[in-house]
Amino acid sequence: MDIKEKRRLEELTEVFKALAHPARLWMVEQLFEQEKCVCEFVDVLKLDFSTVSKHLSVLKHAHVIEDEKRGKNVYYSLRTKCLPHIISCLKNKED
Repeated sequence: MDIKEKRRLEELTEVFKALAHPARLWMVEQLFEQEKCVCEFVDVLKLDFSTVSKHLSVLKHAHVIEDEKRGKNVYYSLRTKCLPHIISCLKNKED
């Protein structure tokens, strides 16, 4: 395995690690349809702002989501556009 291939696999591993938490996976699924403000996640998940922000930071670091600051609010959207298909495929797998 060459260095380029190793780096590609490491980046892919980061995506799967970022998705490997129920709250983060739920947040990603919410972004399939439209962008969301961090406050919307806090309200629904009943987690404190700092916990939600940490989860979002993990997803952003893995390049799964991106953010845009508008005034005092930060809005998140899906960056990895293939995730809805992958997650749907995994949800509907045949046993």
